Amino acid sequence: MALPNKVKKLLSQAEQLSDYRDCSSYFYKWLQNEFSKQPVSNLINARAEFIDRLLIKLFHDYDLAHESDLALIAVGGYGRGELHPYSDIDFMLLVSEQPSDAVCEKIGQFVTMLWDLNLEIGHSVRTIEQALEQKREDVTFATSLLESRLIFGNHIEFEKLKRHLDDTPIWRSDEFFLAKVQEQNLRHKKCHGTAYNLEPNIKENPGGLRDLQTIIWVAKKHFRAETLQELINHGYLTHEEYQELSECLENLWNIRFALHIAAGRSENRLLFDHQPHAAEILGFGSDGKASVERMMKRLFRIMSRVRELNQMLLSYFEQSILPGAGELPVVELDRNFERIGHQIRVKNPSVFFRRDQLFVLFEHIADNPEITHIYPSTIRTMRQVRRRLLGDLQDYAACREAFLRLVKHPNGMGRAFTLMHKHGMIAAYLPQWRNIFGQMQFDLFHAYTVDEHTHKLINNIYKYFDKSKVSEFPLCSEIVTRMDKPELLYLAGIFHDIAKGRGGDHSELGSVDALAFAKLHRFPASDGKLISWLVANHLLMSVTAQRKDINDPDVIKDFASKVKTERQLDYLYCLTLADIRATNDNLWNDWKNTLLRELYLHTQRALRLGLENPMDQRDQIRDKKQQAKQRLLNHGCNEDQIDLIWSRFKANYFTAFSEQQISWHTEHLLSCEDLSQPSVMVSDTAMHGGTQVFAYSPYSGGLFARLVSVIGSKKAQIQHAQVLTTKDGYVLFSFVILEVNGDPIASNRAQGIKRALDAAISDPKKKIRFKKNRSQRFKDFNIKPKIVLRPHARKDRSLIEIQAVDIPGLLTKIAEVFQAHLLHIHAARITTVGERAEDFFVVSNNEYQALTDEEQAKIHQALRKKLNAETE
Repeated sequence: MALPNKVKKLLSQAEQLSDYRDCSSYFYKWLQNEFSKQPVSNLINARAEFIDRLLIKLFHDYDLAHESDLALIAVGGYGRGELHPYSDIDFMLLVSEQPSDAVCEKIGQFVTMLWDLNLEIGHSVRTIEQALEQKREDVTFATSLLESRLIFGNHIEFEKLKRHLDDTPIWRSDEFFLAKVQEQNLRHKKCHGTAYNLEPNIKENPGGLRDLQTIIWVAKKHFRAETLQELINHGYLTHEEYQELSECLENLWNIRFALHIAAGRSENRLLFDHQPHAAEILGFGSDGKASVERMMKRLFRIMSRVRELNQMLLSYFEQSILPGAGELPVVELDRNFERIGHQIRVKNPSVFFRRDQLFVLFEHIADNPEITHIYPSTIRTMRQVRRRLLGDLQDYAACREAFLRLVKHPNGMGRAFTLMHKHGMIAAYLPQWRNIFGQMQFDLFHAYTVDEHTHKLINNIYKYFDKSKVSEFPLCSEIVTRMDKPELLYLAGIFHDIAKGRGGDHSELGSVDALAFAKLHRFPASDGKLISWLVANHLLMSVTAQRKDINDPDVIKDFASKVKTERQLDYLYCLTLADIRATNDNLWNDWKNTLLRELYLHTQRALRLGLENPMDQRDQIRDKKQQAKQRLLNHGCNEDQIDLIWSRFKANYFTAFSEQQISWHTEHLLSCEDLSQPSVMVSDTAMHGGTQVFAYSPYSGGLFARLVSVIGSKKAQIQHAQVLTTKDGYVLFSFVILEVNGDPIASNRAQGIKRALDAAISDPKKKIRFKKNRSQRFKDFNIKPKIVLRPHARKDRSLIEIQAVDIPGLLTKIAEVFQAHLLHIHAARITTVGERAEDFFVVSNNEYQALTDEEQAKIHQALRKKLNAETE
């Protein structure tokens, strides 16, 4: 691709820094304008040529062109002649001997000029001996030298380097291959082994540009191949596969080029805030989420194809490169399949004309734990069969039978399901799965596409049956041992989100799909209804646990009436836990685990008592008091003093807290010398899934705001909060707090938080230092706070519900508004779901009455103004 004449002219006439900047600015504008007019390969080659000319011009400007032993060499992507708009420019200055001080000074000026032009450069000055030594120690550097080319200077020295690289076996082919495979495996592991992150890295993700480059690097090293096309002659690629890889490469280049333009810098992660602009640049439209979905589905399909071809080719390479890799013993599995090492191979490709044999292959994988991969020639055959399918595999009765055998197989939903997902067999079987393949999720807590999230959910359920995972899933591991039909749980998992992206309630739509599936596969009506019910209600348990007071008997009664039976409760609990844990690797913590477990146990007890005989609240309080008192008496506490303290508490205190918390609070209060003074307690160890904070004080309107500010200033996250008043005008605050990573607060940190809370509660005038540090991630979502004010069950109370992005200091801002309007907080429930806060407050006005219409309007406006300002 020839550079525009104006760019050449501006560059040749440049003398000052400003001239070079003007030339670069014109060139970048030209690149952007040309993006929609010509192939991206032309443009990335054009930028490499522009940088070549720029470096050569500066070489002359700084009198380096006359240094006869200097060779300016491009390496890495720049060496291939491929530079995206803001890609790093990697080059090496090759010298025959260490340069003089004068030359070093010129080189320093040359490099400084490149920095002044805001170019991202990676450079080194080396002799041939130093380059070879670095190559010996660093496979990444050795790889970059594979793609080196001379830009300007001493061609004799450069040719000498190339000869040394070819003749000196520092990295043998087998060593290089193993190093690149290990490098790729580590890179994939950092991406959690999936290409389907919602903010994928175009280079590093499985199926990204690096996977393509790995193929090329190995081919260059072992086969001396300069292009992918040469692999056709070596028998590793078909013409169709070469065209497919070339098309994938072009598409990935297009997306990366557009990302650079959208970000205005070197960026490989397709972050949420860049996705709309990149989609518009690429021609997917400017209609927000819809255009982003179109772009991302295209990207994920490309990455899936690249990953599959990468695995196939590396397996072929392994057989050629590694000694003895092609001589592994063959074990016959049946007349159609055999095992070679850790891979399964079809003996005759024509076997797949019987479509059910596609699933028999995966049955063998389920039967043989030693099989971890599919043989490359079999992958190639499966790809060809997949493309020739005229309908869905579930249309064949034999396929339906084989699929159900897999779902019911003890190991069928483990590695076998993962490989079915990876190689497109689930999508070939279920038409609905094709719709969720690469489907984006525009919220703050999902980290994966819908199909990958579902795959991870199934993987979690599979772990319930693994005896080595009992400590990770203790209750679920116990429950599944008594499940009569665990396949129903797997199928509910497959269908739970299968209707996302269609519009409407995905739970309802998915339940219809699940019922249709059950009928097609001749399930008993009761089993079909259970799968359908689980899909329709898969969010019920998490919503109840995280948004409602599960210590309230009415809440448990309502939830139990919807669940109806212990069997459905068992299935729902196992599905819910697997779902939450598959949503985001950072979302799950002991607090959420405790909430779900307690809801399960409370509901199980209610169902066993019978919904027609719900446990009376007075009975619940009596039981808790008895258990808490026994704990306290065992610790040497006086029964009369216990009763005296409890006589000050209202009934809602005993329903809000467990017997463990009640005894902990009471023991602390019994140790206080003067109960008229405020006091604070912070647990040294986790309790009910998190670090507990308990504060006791005479009532003060602004105290809640001060306490949450202190906790926020200590970089702790409030997961849950309760505010209760006593009969004699005191207030009890209870918080569950966690570290930012979801762990309980470390014991040394807990004491620091306690001291800060003591100071805040005893000295209302003491200033609290709160550093606002808003996460970059929050600006990626244009989510406005939702504020609802409604009547409470008590006529003298009002309920305020707030849903917003959980920015640092959010609770403090809310409390400040309440304080400014002289509101009394009688109860609060703070919940965080991912990075979304859902907070509920029971309040009254300064006269302890429900809010008037005028007061509601003022508070609504004040909250909206405060919270909108914080999220912009």
